[in-house]
Amino acid sequence: MKIEDVRRTAYSMPLTNPAYPPGPYRFFDREFMIITYRTDIEALRRVVPEPLEVYEPLVKYEFIRMPDSTGFGDYTETGQVIPVKYEGVEGGYVHSMYLDDEAPIAGGRELWGFPKKYAHPKMEVEKDVLTGRLHYGKTLCVDASMGYKHKAADKDAVLAALKTPSFLIKIIPHVDATPRICELVRYYLEDIVLKECWTGPAALGLFPHAIADVAKLPVLEVVSALHLRADLTLGMGEVVFDYLKDQK
Repeated sequence: MKIEDVRRTAYSMPLTNPAYPPGPYRFFDREFMIITYRTDIEALRRVVPEPLEVYEPLVKYEFIRMPDSTGFGDYTETGQVIPVKYEGVEGGYVHSMYLDDEAPIAGGRELWGFPKKYAHPKMEVEKDVLTGRLHYGKTLCVDASMGYKHKAADKDAVLAALKTPSFLIKIIPHVDATPRICELVRYYLEDIVLKECWTGPAALGLFPHAIADVAKLPVLEVVSALHLRADLTLGMGEVVFDYLKDQK
């Protein structure tokens, strides 16, 4: 393969058989269970990087079923999103993500900087309860439950929340293990078709684990729960702060 061929065709690794196709990526019938809980604000400040600002002691614990997504297929994801502000605008900092599919792990990490790890999340309806569980190997790390479609949620408010920005730290090391890329990335969900949204009673248990350390942001009180289903596009990201160049 000639040098010019490498430059022309290189997109992702492996060079001749990339782990995922080019985006953007469209998701159909993407289903969320989002349990918002109160936690220790000092624990949040220890993990949220400047120039993002923590302004309330809340975490959104999310389970997401993605049965039909372009390029990535059928998979389940779970993790923690922390409400933050950036330059006075409210959004969410994606703190942790665990999922069960190689393509979105590779694509999410390489393109945007999603903090994805391979694990075994599962989201399903058990009789009158929507449940979510995260196993890392055989170990249970998260157990979540929510009353199934108890009360319709405010669609305008839910849609507005889905349109707020999200933030990530994209880190790619150099070959000597020093940082080569360390950037704050912002992205949006786009072309959202909100099909249904519900609230109900919820419970959330987070259990200590050496690698899936979700319990380091402890549950002090469940504040609210949301169950929704939507079609949407995961927008490509933009760099808003370069930790290796910019000064705060």
